[in-house]
Amino acid sequence: MLSNRRRLIVKTAVLTLVAAGVTAGAAGLALLYGGWYNIGATAQHVPFVYSVLEEGMKHSVRNHAQEVRVPQLGAEQQLRLGAQVYRDKCAQCHGGPGFAQSSIGMSMQPIPGPLVDATQRWEARELYWITKHGIKMSGMPAWEYHLREDEIWAVVAFVTVLPTMSAQDYRVATAQGAAK
Repeated sequence: MLSNRRRLIVKTAVLTLVAAGVTAGAAGLALLYGGWYNIGATAQHVPFVYSVLEEGMKHSVRNHAQEVRVPQLGAEQQLRLGAQVYRDKCAQCHGGPGFAQSSIGMSMQPIPGPLVDATQRWEARELYWITKHGIKMSGMPAWEYHLREDEIWAVVAFVTVLPTMSAQDYRVATAQGAAK
């Protein structure tokens, strides 16, 4: 049986934790309902919020992409199709080797990152999942209803070869009227 002194210490610790939780909850609700947090696209998230959202996104993508089965990637015809899809649907926001993103991409918050190094952060199955399902509140659209399955895989295949492309290679691959 606990002595009176120990009971008092435990009771004080529990009540302190409860009070801290209630205070944090009240502060969060005040921030939420007070509208004090600027959600405008002209202001970046504060670092803590950005870090939490970024970390959550990484874990969510990895979790949801676990069951995706990656087909053979890299056939010449697939890469040509991927280059065309990338040019038409992705380059405006993400740019490419020697090709800057458009003003629309630069005005988004968060700013869409370049995909020339995407394979350092994501596996092919994860790139597929992101392309197909998009990312909420980031401007990254879900292409599931706008692209065929082979087009999604083709753009993933193309993104996997972006790191090896020079600016000239990229211009040739994405040129209008490039051989289909």
